[in-house]
Amino acid sequence: MNHEPIGPMEALNRLCGFHQYCLDTPRHLCYVNQNLCDLLGTSEAELLAQDRDGYLSFLHPEDREEYESFLVQMGQTAQTKALQYRLVSRAGQVIHVLDTVTAYRFEGRWMADSVLADVSRQQQERLQQERGQYLRALSEVYDKIFEFDRVHHIVKCLYGHNSPSFRWLQNIPMEMESATENWITSTAAEGDREALRRFFGSYWERPEDRPARIFYHARSSSGEYKPYAGIFLKLDDNLSLYCCRCCQNEQEAEALRQENDSLKNVQALTMQFTQGMVAFEVEDNRVRPLFSHENVCSFFGYTQEQWSALAETRPTIREFSARNGTAYSDIQTLFSTGEAEFPYFDIQHNTYRRVRAICSRKYDGVGKCYVMLYRMEAPRQEPAEPMVYIRTFGYFDVFVGEKPIAFRNEKAKELFALLVDRKGGFISSEDAIGFLWEDEPANSLTMARYRKVALRLKNTLEEYGAADIVESVNGKRRLIPERVKCDLYDYLSGNEEYAQLFKGSYLTNYTWGETTLAELTGEYLYPPEEH
Repeated sequence: MNHEPIGPMEALNRLCGFHQYCLDTPRHLCYVNQNLCDLLGTSEAELLAQDRDGYLSFLHPEDREEYESFLVQMGQTAQTKALQYRLVSRAGQVIHVLDTVTAYRFEGRWMADSVLADVSRQQQERLQQERGQYLRALSEVYDKIFEFDRVHHIVKCLYGHNSPSFRWLQNIPMEMESATENWITSTAAEGDREALRRFFGSYWERPEDRPARIFYHARSSSGEYKPYAGIFLKLDDNLSLYCCRCCQNEQEAEALRQENDSLKNVQALTMQFTQGMVAFEVEDNRVRPLFSHENVCSFFGYTQEQWSALAETRPTIREFSARNGTAYSDIQTLFSTGEAEFPYFDIQHNTYRRVRAICSRKYDGVGKCYVMLYRMEAPRQEPAEPMVYIRTFGYFDVFVGEKPIAFRNEKAKELFALLVDRKGGFISSEDAIGFLWEDEPANSLTMARYRKVALRLKNTLEEYGAADIVESVNGKRRLIPERVKCDLYDYLSGNEEYAQLFKGSYLTNYTWGETTLAELTGEYLYPPEEH
């Protein structure tokens, strides 16, 4: 078979995400291939815009600083280096890429050719493998494990401890609210049902970084009502695991309720422990790590590479704990009591925080047990000075500093406009649906659609560092006016310096804004009744 030769430009266009930089100030792209545009869901014109680095705007916010530092280094000498980072496409998809960059001098300028390799699939496979290991470790501690998917609004039973009533449900997706309600009604003791409903309801609407726990009584497989302890463990922004176990007696349940102060003398750790979980296996006094989220290993004093190598070297408990300054006697206390808390100092937030450890069984140095470690509480921060500016007069737009928020979902933007229009008042899910989808009733379909929109709004605000301006309580949401600056709020304040802000137009994007517009202009939709 004869193959036609291809030209150099055609060869470049066949590469995944090829682009070319001029690294001299101001740094800018000189060329991008169509594959990169398709990967990001954007156009060549947007990426090549001379007034800004169009490519940088598609980098994951947490990776931008490292990427810019990488490009600065590349512009110092002729070299070839690679960097792995994340891109976020226009559709919101996170793409893990390996970027191989070659820097060189050309016509007196520093240039760089960049070739991307999409490694998202390998990343997902690794994550799935680690989660499988983590699930196996959890099954040694808990009787039942359920996966809650907040995006698709489904729940699955992942592990039922060979319970006949849960075996047939294993890995079958069920509608989240109805399945949970059926379980509460048919299993939980009557006096604990309302508390369980509040517990699940509040967690779905606003999951926190720290694990949420609850204690209740439920009917066991033998038909008796026994005390149970349940906990939510967050896997990522969309997935959480609900794990529960039967306490053998009321004394054990009460012991779990009380905080364990036996390890309060552990040395303060100066490593940042970010959101995440970790699990490791202990067998015959040796430790083998099973699972960890990124950065969690630094809590123990290891790099990611060193942490992975521990699975092969299997250090003793004493060796494993030596790096973070934890006294060996305190580790022994953890194994003898089954649960413990570790305080440490978070230098990023200048505050003390806690993590909780839990063992699958009391361990005396013989046999095997599993240990889970997870963060208990996030640092309390004072609300930052308002950094978000909202424009409602004319077309609706939101700015963080001088940068406009690029909402990837128009309904998420409209929901935010609706919160602004409420001026700090709460709006329920049903009322919001009535505005966002005016011709559709509030039912399970539109409710699921609304939850996705609300989650996208939350993710967008988090991306821009503005998540704290929206409050959610029991399914209702509101904007916190004190944390933003808004032309509508300034105008309504009555301050003379804002008297000229309103020019006769308001939320031009949305028809439902006409009610507030009528109030602003004095042309009310319904004139007062004549007497």
